[in-house]
Amino acid sequence: MKRFLALLLVAASLSLAASWVAATRSDSRNTPAPSPEKSVRVDFPDGPQADIRMPDGRHERIRSLLNVDRRMHYGEFVWNDDSVPTGPAWVRVDLAAQTISVFRAGHEIGTAVILYGTDGHATPTGDFRVLEKDKDHWSRSYDAPMRYMLRLTNDGVAIHASDVEKGYATHGCIGVPPGFARRLFDVMNNGDPVVILPIRNESNAA
Repeated sequence: MKRFLALLLVAASLSLAASWVAATRSDSRNTPAPSPEKSVRVDFPDGPQADIRMPDGRHERIRSLLNVDRRMHYGEFVWNDDSVPTGPAWVRVDLAAQTISVFRAGHEIGTAVILYGTDGHATPTGDFRVLEKDKDHWSRSYDAPMRYMLRLTNDGVAIHASDVEKGYATHGCIGVPPGFARRLFDVMNNGDPVVILPIRNESNAA
C-alpha cells in the first residue's frame, strides 16, 4: 500500500468525483432505470479539470460520471453503458472508499462497492494490467471458485466475483458483486489498465 500512485485531480474534478465515494452513492441491486427528471450521467465540461494523469504518464479524460446520488451498500452496483462508444476500458479502484469504477471512452459505465484484502493479505496498490481472463476460474490455493476472474499479478491477485457483504474480506483480491463481475469481464481485455488507489488512513468510507 506504500507504493506511490501519481493520480491527480484538481479541486473542481474532485467535487464532481465525490459521487465515486461509497458514502454518497447508492442504487439497488437491479439498477432500476432513472426517473425521467433524473439524468443518468453527470457530464464534465471541457477543460483541464477533467484530465487525469495516470501512473504510467499517460492522460485519461473524464467526460461523465454515473449519476448515483445516494449511498450504495454492500452487494450493490450500478451499470449503464447506453450510448457510450465502444473501445478499450480501464478500471479505477479506491480502497479507502471501497469502490470500483469502470471507464470507457471517458465515461464511467459501472461502479460498485468492493471487498479487498486485510489481516496480513493486503491488496497491492499502483498501476496494473489485466494479465489473464478466466470466466470459470477455480483457485487451487483456496479451493474456491473465482468466477469472471481478471488476473492482475503473477502471484494471483485478481478482480473476481464475490459475495460482497459487510464484515467480509479477501486474501488480497478485489471482490465485486457477481452481476458486476460478469459485465466487467465482458468489457475488459488482456492488457487493459487497472489503477488501485491506496488507503490514506485507517478508516473505511463504506
